[in-house]
Amino acid sequence: MDFKEFNNEELSNKNKELSNKMEIHKCVCCHDAPCSRMYKNINPERIIRAIKFDNKKGARNCIQDEENCLEKNLTCNEKCPLNVDIDTIIKNLLSEVDRIDNLEDIDVSTEVCGVKLENPFLLSSSIVGSRYEMCKRAMELGWAGIATKTICMMPIHESSPRFSAMKDWDRAFLGFKNIEQLSEYSVEENMKMIKRLKKEFPSKVIIASIMGRDEKEWEYLTKEVTQAGADLIELNFSCPNMKHKGTGSDVGQNPDLVEKYTRIVRNNTNIPILAKMTPNITDMREPAIAAKKGGADGIAAINTIKSITGIDMDSLVPEPQVNGKSALGGYSSKAVKPIALRFIAEMANCKDLNDIYYSGMGGIYTWKDAVEFMLLGCTSVQVTTSVMEYGYRIIDDLLLGLKIFMREKNYNNVRDFVGISKPNVINNDELEKDTVEFPKFNYEKCIGCGRCYISCRDGGHEAIKFDEKRKPTIDGSKCVGCQLCRLVCPQSAIGISSKRVKKS
Repeated sequence: MDFKEFNNEELSNKNKELSNKMEIHKCVCCHDAPCSRMYKNINPERIIRAIKFDNKKGARNCIQDEENCLEKNLTCNEKCPLNVDIDTIIKNLLSEVDRIDNLEDIDVSTEVCGVKLENPFLLSSSIVGSRYEMCKRAMELGWAGIATKTICMMPIHESSPRFSAMKDWDRAFLGFKNIEQLSEYSVEENMKMIKRLKKEFPSKVIIASIMGRDEKEWEYLTKEVTQAGADLIELNFSCPNMKHKGTGSDVGQNPDLVEKYTRIVRNNTNIPILAKMTPNITDMREPAIAAKKGGADGIAAINTIKSITGIDMDSLVPEPQVNGKSALGGYSSKAVKPIALRFIAEMANCKDLNDIYYSGMGGIYTWKDAVEFMLLGCTSVQVTTSVMEYGYRIIDDLLLGLKIFMREKNYNNVRDFVGISKPNVINNDELEKDTVEFPKFNYEKCIGCGRCYISCRDGGHEAIKFDEKRKPTIDGSKCVGCQLCRLVCPQSAIGISSKRVKKS
């Protein structure tokens, strides 16, 4: 049978759905978007950005003039540099999801180490929190606070270029590598920034990130940031790009040094301390426990992972290339989130660390990413790479998505759900292994591509049959319930059966 003749009507509907998704991904979220400048009460770029950031329900709330959307054809795609079919995207949205009202009274305030935050979203220590003008703009847009780019007494000279990225098919970052180090500004300049920000934004939280090379530097920096008015101090035990031995991730891999330097800071300040952990280690719990012994009130995790993102096939030099050479760098973005969640879960379930605060980071792009960290025990989250890619404006969707999640789950405040997923993370040998959960085909969605058959045949248990009508079926005598077929299906046409079956 010709594949094109198979289930033509269903294929047509699926093609329309795929076309809509392609249009959404084609949008690049322009600055001062030409499409949005055409209308007073409709902001197409904002609406599409919400959908791109896993906030489809929130996107409906971004439409103020629904009557205009429904009754008139939006011609804004004529102004779009990529000719995105915005009219169809918005009208499909209006037919698919409902507006969610009464979000104004949702309490998204939280705390980190006892310091109140107006919401859980902080900028992590990096270039995004390095200059007064940048931090001011972020706070005005709604971020609860910032962790400064790490303040130090070392002379910092950066390479050019200093970034590289692994990208998805729609040009979005999957992984991001940097070879940056610490703040290029002097201690004095950073103190002026902290003082000015605290004066202008007294309700916002300033976390001063510091790193010393020896005991005297740790002590000096601690006193300086405390006097400048920082709300918390974050100890950078984790930067992977340092040229000085005994700094950054070198310290984070040595529990004795972690405890030593934390204690020095504790003895010289009365404000809370976060110890920022390195993922370039087998077990993060050991240095985290050492930090707690030294007097830390909380743990920030994770910093970036040492990496090489790729090698240029012309020059045969890893990226980024600096005069024909490269170096290991810190890896971030979406690809590191599973690793970050693993470290948070291990620490949060550790009895020696269960009474400490956690500020989570690593691959946070959407409200859902942030909530996953909170469900495992974080009371706040920190963000960098997604801001570097899309700007401070992403705070809009982080807040909107969080509020919708809380409304739908009937949570009154953030504390209601912080840590509730921790008990669901157990050791592999504790998992029940006596039953099987079979996959279940939805033939209305299935387009007969055979991807499930190929994956099961060559990478599973040869448990799927594929007949001449391009219809997959399960051989229950071979299926072990691994669910690989469900993961590879491009149409989400494979679900899970309603009950588990005891193994024969």
